[in-house]
Amino acid sequence: MSKPFSEACENNKEPILAVLHDVILSSDRRLLEIGAGTGQHAVYFAPAFPFLEWHPTDLSPAVPGMSMWFKEARIPSIQIPRKLDVKKDDFPKVKFDVVFTANTFHVMQWKDCKAFMKLLGHRLREGSRAVIYGPFKYNGEFTSSSNEEFDQSLKTLDPLSGIRNFEDVNSNMTKNGFELVHDYEMPAHNRTLVYRRLKFESHR
Repeated sequence: MSKPFSEACENNKEPILAVLHDVILSSDRRLLEIGAGTGQHAVYFAPAFPFLEWHPTDLSPAVPGMSMWFKEARIPSIQIPRKLDVKKDDFPKVKFDVVFTANTFHVMQWKDCKAFMKLLGHRLREGSRAVIYGPFKYNGEFTSSSNEEFDQSLKTLDPLSGIRNFEDVNSNMTKNGFELVHDYEMPAHNRTLVYRRLKFESHR
């Protein structure tokens, strides 16, 4: 098996890192990455936050590939990658200050996106942050023709996948106890949504 490579990860790693510098605090201790893919993001981001344990996860088929990246990089803060399917698995039983996911919402079916946001609400506590990167529609409209074409290509593989409406994501995050802190405009018609967990009782 050859080491996997994602051109998208290579292209977006610097602007995402700039956002993470805004989001991650020196007091943070653990970050959970959902959908770590090839592992390129973890290898690039983790050294910028040496005080932070980086916990990469993905579906089972991705784990061997990212393990190759981690074995080669030898970054002490990157933890052993774990299989995690948001449809049926829970987060590791430790406290996470930040949960980061990139380019997953448009690949997952909407019911799985909602399952993930519900899991965030159950497992994160006050002050923790969720960082969601990818393309989104606003008021039901694509932000570019390229995103519309991308959405169509996604639906040829899975009719239930596709670029999500920001308003739907925001509504579900709010329902699960989060407030939107920032909506960053990113290159290539992408966004980074940053949410902060409110008090546990606030959404009951």
